[in-house]
Amino acid sequence: MEHLNKALTTALLATLLLLAPLVMASDPDPLQDFCVADLNGKPSVNGYPCQPSSSAGDEFLFSTKIASGGDPLANPNGSNVTELDVNEWPGLNTLGVSMNRVDFAPGGTNPPHVHPRGTEVGMVTRGELLVGIIGTLDSGNRYYSKVVRAGETFVIPRGLMHFQFNVGKEPATMVVSFNSQNPGIIFVPLTLFGSSPPIPTPVLVKALRVDAEVVELLKSKFTGGY
Repeated sequence: MEHLNKALTTALLATLLLLAPLVMASDPDPLQDFCVADLNGKPSVNGYPCQPSSSAGDEFLFSTKIASGGDPLANPNGSNVTELDVNEWPGLNTLGVSMNRVDFAPGGTNPPHVHPRGTEVGMVTRGELLVGIIGTLDSGNRYYSKVVRAGETFVIPRGLMHFQFNVGKEPATMVVSFNSQNPGIIFVPLTLFGSSPPIPTPVLVKALRVDAEVVELLKSKFTGGY
């Protein structure tokens, strides 16, 4: 009997260890029908504190904020991101979802970046975009890519570096969704060369295997962000 109990305990522990990554793989489940965010409060593990139910109107279920996009020529990347996360749409609070719209000028790019807290599913609604995804060291840093056209879709696994680039002659647009109300974003060039305070130049010289002058030039390009 003692042997059997030990075996059952071992099996239970193994099962819990296997399930743990799945449990932690997305935002916590909500504990109520809805929880419209009080953006004046401090976020906790499951999101912002709730507004009183009586003050939540229909707007927490409906939004027009990505019906139109911004000017893709307003920044050097030639793209404009219209975010629709919990900070822009408080009704998403605790629901574990969000969306973005990205508009591209011809030749515009959404530069290499990572979403640390969310898997991304996207659809190109206009034009044609080169979507590139870079695997981790586990895959040998494999580069996956495809030109995605209007009506076609793509998926970016959580935490993988990726980009989109308008390869067409006309403007392009995509709409993406995330399994997180706040997926976060790490722009790789900006993180390396525009951090505050800056990463020491000798570190980047060693890591990138270039001269200090090159690092300083790149830092000057990203001072003040995108």
